Amino acid sequence: MTPLPPPDARPSLHDRHKAVIPDWVSLYYRRPIEITDGEGRHVWDADGKKYLDFFGGILTTMTAHALPEVTKAVSEQAGRIIHSSTLYLNRPMVELAERIATLSGIPDARVFFTTSGTEANDTALLLATSYRSSNQILAMRNSYHGRSFSAVSITGNRSWSPTSLSPLQTLYVHGGVRSRGPYAQLSDAQFIEACVADLEDLLGQTGGRIAALIAEPVQGVGGFTSPPDGLYAAFREVLDRHGILWISDEVQTGWGRTGDHFWGWQAHAENGPPDILTFAKGIGNGMSIGGVVARADVMNCLDANSISTFGGSPVTMAAGVANLAYLLEHDLQGNARRVGGLLLERLRAITASVPSVREVRGRGLMAGIELVKPGTDEAAPDKAAAVLEAAREGGLLIGKGGGHNTAVLRIAPPLSLTVAEAEEGASILEHALHTV
Repeated sequence: MTPLPPPDARPSLHDRHKAVIPDWVSLYYRRPIEITDGEGRHVWDADGKKYLDFFGGILTTMTAHALPEVTKAVSEQAGRIIHSSTLYLNRPMVELAERIATLSGIPDARVFFTTSGTEANDTALLLATSYRSSNQILAMRNSYHGRSFSAVSITGNRSWSPTSLSPLQTLYVHGGVRSRGPYAQLSDAQFIEACVADLEDLLGQTGGRIAALIAEPVQGVGGFTSPPDGLYAAFREVLDRHGILWISDEVQTGWGRTGDHFWGWQAHAENGPPDILTFAKGIGNGMSIGGVVARADVMNCLDANSISTFGGSPVTMAAGVANLAYLLEHDLQGNARRVGGLLLERLRAITASVPSVREVRGRGLMAGIELVKPGTDEAAPDKAAAVLEAAREGGLLIGKGGGHNTAVLRIAPPLSLTVAEAEEGASILEHALHTV
């Protein structure tokens, strides 16, 4: 047997990563960390350093790391059977679908499970274009909907859309960004009126043969920006006149994260729920779950066979059932509203004297800090990267994002965050902002 080289001679995990993983799979930090353990709102790296996690695996660890109820459900289900596919009856899948259909607010709802938010949005686009016999899609400027060929083609955030080739014709609408752009100086009511006029004009030029509008109630990758409440309700009046479907991308906003509502679309509920709702991330608390909810006539419009090999896996569904039950029983939506409100107030207080902070925005436990070069509206991505590094050194993990000429620190802890942990994270971030 060939002896192993001494530890100092072996390549690091980072070097091994670079040797086999594509260059476009980016890593945070100049010295990337390997996260090996987690509990509650904390994680540990391979060197044993403890961090307060304010990003939750990109808003995926929704309730808590190593939540006993979820790990127990996964272990027990894996001990029985791990996989069967949608070709067989699947009790955990039906149970989770029943709960989500009821919670969705969509009448006569049907639920199809996928393995990711990207795949969920792909499915929603397939349904909408088939139902409407049109490949034209309306999307919001600054949006992000996934990394697949069809999802990048409706992504308005150019830094996440690597190709202009597309199976769809996408037209972009104003409204997803409140504090920048041509309507930024208007009142909320005037902003909505101007965006609706823009939508009307766009539909007039296309003849109205559009399949659907897809929109994130709060734009995630784009930096947690959102329109005034009621914008999508106003859009819905226009869409309904043309028979155009509304797809609400709830991959990041769902499950009570915004605090005020269980779904992001409920801030725009005056004219009813969306026709199609997509979800993922938090429902699995780290397990690979995505899905689509739609009215029965929309969901059942496909005239060809379709299944999912891994969507609706018994193990991931068992995790989803347990995780959703914990979320509801412990009122984590209410906790997101209460603790998130306190956290946002604290973030605004600690950034008030920082010249490079243009805006602190968000809802519930979904906060963004936009950074600019002092005295300008020009994005400061180097500053954002430096703050990210400084926060990590202080024991806090956060995210970053942004759209056109914006750089945003993204903060989205598990929904079980305590007041003490919110204060601890804010203090670390305050130090990072003032030392960079």
